[in-house]
Amino acid sequence: MQTSVLLRTAPRYSGRLIQRPFVLNQAKFNGTAFANRPMMSALTDAIKRDHSELNEYYEKIVGTDDLDTQTRYQNLFTWELARHSIGEELVVYPAFEKHLGAKGKEMADKDREDHQKVKNMLYKFQSMKAQDPEFLKTLQDLFKDLNEHIKDEENNDLPALERQLDSDSSDGYARSFERTKLFVPTRSHPSAPDKPPFETVAGLMAAPLDKLMDVFRKFP
Repeated sequence: MQTSVLLRTAPRYSGRLIQRPFVLNQAKFNGTAFANRPMMSALTDAIKRDHSELNEYYEKIVGTDDLDTQTRYQNLFTWELARHSIGEELVVYPAFEKHLGAKGKEMADKDREDHQKVKNMLYKFQSMKAQDPEFLKTLQDLFKDLNEHIKDEENNDLPALERQLDSDSSDGYARSFERTKLFVPTRSHPSAPDKPPFETVAGLMAAPLDKLMDVFRKFP
């Protein structure tokens, strides 16, 4: 199986650029499918990959007593969840509304409500220190709500959308989702709008400051 490594660019810190590699099938970039997967699942694959990484970072935090490790993965968890949430709001939820009609709008509205709750909790968590007594409890409460949202999205919302998309459309949304995450804020801003175009404007205003402050944060 022919593969290549795509470097996912994370924030700079201590003068170095963090790059997180993950392996993709070379055919993906030639406009064909992931190995052994139908291309029409490309959008779902992209979102599930983020979900898996969030779960990994959560486990890193709760699975250690080392404060430095917890701090580094706290920042990475925040960075990933903030970008993922806005990417969905700008790309995926409008797709629900476009392709699924009234049912899609209902799904999108519910998912935005779920996101708002998670954003509020993430805003609290991202400002905490690893030594804070409520640090782990805050994360666990956040992840409990996030995990419920993830299950509903993966089991119900995304399959409903994928059934309405051909392979090219799913792949196009997946690429748009990944591109969008490059330009959005890397921290939670729960008071910002959650629908385009206002969310786009707010995101473009907040993102540069977030990325600047990322330079001074610790990452794995």
